[in-house]
Amino acid sequence: MSNQPMIAPSILSADFARLADEMAAVNGEPGHRADWLHVDVMDAHFVPNLTLGLPVVKSLLKATDIPIDCHLMIEDPDRWAPGYAEAGAYNVTVHVEAAEDPVMLAKNLRAAGAKAGLSIKPNTPLEPYVEVLKHYDTLLVMSVEPGFGGQSFIADVLTKVRKARELVDTGHLNLVVEIDGGINADTIEQAAEAGVDCFVAGSAVYGAGDPAQAVEALRGQAAPAFANAHAGL
Repeated sequence: MSNQPMIAPSILSADFARLADEMAAVNGEPGHRADWLHVDVMDAHFVPNLTLGLPVVKSLLKATDIPIDCHLMIEDPDRWAPGYAEAGAYNVTVHVEAAEDPVMLAKNLRAAGAKAGLSIKPNTPLEPYVEVLKHYDTLLVMSVEPGFGGQSFIADVLTKVRKARELVDTGHLNLVVEIDGGINADTIEQAAEAGVDCFVAGSAVYGAGDPAQAVEALRGQAAPAFANAHAGL
C-alpha cells in the first residue's frame, strides 16, 4: 500500500494516435511520474463504446515501464481477462456485474501473474461482494457510468468508498481502493477524504498542458485529505 496518493492517468483521454508519447508524458521524475497507467478496454457490449483490446495492450506494455492497470469493461471476463494478465498487465480489473465466477477469476488472474481487481458500477452495492473481495487486490469504485470519458463525478458513491476504507482499516479486506470517473481538481479532495488510495484521472491529466505536472498537482492536492483518511494505520 502506498503511503501517498496514487495517480493513474487514463489513456482514454489521451491522443490515440500518439499513445507511446502520451505515456511518456507522465513518466517523469519522481513526484511527476504516474503510479499506474489506466487502460480502459471496452467491447461495445458490456458498455456502449468500443476502445481497444489485447493487441494494443501488448504494444503499450512494450512502450512503458509504468505498471499497466487494465480496466476490462467487457462481457465474459472469465474467458478474456487472464490473457491481459499473461501479457504482463500489473493489475487487471473486471466488473462484478459481468463475471460468472469472480472468485475463480481472481485466482486465475493471480496465477497468470497480475493483481486482481474488481469493479462495481455506481448503482451496484458493495455489501453483497465483501466476501468475494477477500480474493482481490484492488476495488475499483466507478464514480461515473462506465463507457465514456469526461462524465461528471457521482458523489453518492463515496458512501461505498468509506465502507471499503473501513473494511480495509479493520483488517476485513486487504486491497487498494481505487476510484474512476470525473476525478479532477474539484473532486479529488473529497474522494481522498473518503479513503481512496488510487485516483484514475483522464482529462485532468491529458487535458493539461503538462501532463506530468498535472499528476504532481493532483497528488499534492489529494495528500492532506489522504493522510487524514489513513491516519493511524
